[in-house]
Amino acid sequence: MDKPSPAKRMIPISLPLLGEEEQAAAARPIGSGWVTQGPEVAAFEKEFAEYAGAAHACAVSNCTTALHLALKAAGVGHGDEVITVSHSFIATANSIRYCGALPVFVDINPRTFNIDPERVEEAITERTKAVLAVHQIGMPCDLSALLPIARRHGLALIEDAACAIGSEILWEGQWEKVGKPHGDAACFSFHPRKVITTGDGGMITTRHAQWDQQFRLWRQHCMSVPDTARHHSDRVIVEHYTGLGYNYRLTDIQAAVGREQLKRLPSMIVRRRELAERYVKLLSDIEGLVLPHEPAWARSTWQSYCLGLPEQASQIPVMQALKDLGVATKTGIMCAHREPAYVSFPLCHPLPESERAQDRSLLIPLFTQMTEDDQDYVVDCLHKILNATA
Repeated sequence: MDKPSPAKRMIPISLPLLGEEEQAAAARPIGSGWVTQGPEVAAFEKEFAEYAGAAHACAVSNCTTALHLALKAAGVGHGDEVITVSHSFIATANSIRYCGALPVFVDINPRTFNIDPERVEEAITERTKAVLAVHQIGMPCDLSALLPIARRHGLALIEDAACAIGSEILWEGQWEKVGKPHGDAACFSFHPRKVITTGDGGMITTRHAQWDQQFRLWRQHCMSVPDTARHHSDRVIVEHYTGLGYNYRLTDIQAAVGREQLKRLPSMIVRRRELAERYVKLLSDIEGLVLPHEPAWARSTWQSYCLGLPEQASQIPVMQALKDLGVATKTGIMCAHREPAYVSFPLCHPLPESERAQDRSLLIPLFTQMTEDDQDYVVDCLHKILNATA
């Protein structure tokens, strides 16, 4: 009988870090009998707000619903325009359409893959209601340039911070976390590919108390009295539904896991930054390879590590060669305007850098548990494949 072949080495592009602490945390609400939105959600919101330095934090079912509610609070409605990037997960553009508004796509800065402030100013019209800026793959966008533009034109500035939990910007001489927020609201994701996860889920931080009150109504069908208040009252309370709301709640099971993940976050960020620095040292000698750029005023969480390929290298063949060697990758961040759901939408501004970033870059593995041996293997495979194309 032939001996079984050894298992093929497989290095994922991402891997959530979950352990016994999260298992025990999930057992708390299960044991209590209260598993929907309740005391764990309230505690998670408080702890997240303290971590980010935000006045208010409201937990919701995912980052897409967070973006929808933030835009709604900003008054975005039918026929309005919201300036954003096509170069982002499609949820960014979709959240604008949920409001009946039109996403106006502008190009990115090719060094950071983030919205180019100069393109924003050019795109403002009398119908513009807000700017939706993405902190792409954990790299903070240039809020110090974007905020004056938004304020000068009376626009709301919403931050899509799905990937930027723990990212920081140098703001008036002090390092401050993305999510304080520096605009009007910041929206986070707890999807398993993000730095911390609750399985799925989201959070909205805002400086506006009234917005936070609206988020809390909208996420629970505009119920006049929360179910927690009804259940803990010794008197009969009949709730009313004061407007059109949504079922955008986070569960207590998810929030309990999120509280443990938040405790892990500082050490996770340290490790991810160590791995990112090590990639720079190990990959800098590959001719034509473009490494990520972190501006002096930014600190990324390195939710993903994105490489620009040498001119002679073709994206899909390189990715297939890496896959054959057991290294998972993803193409550069998608462009929504190229998807069937958006091809009929008017493209008001050319997007050459966005399209090039999608076509000429790839994301390589980076996750907290990644060992130096894992990283060395990824680097060795890249050297082998890219040097062969030179």
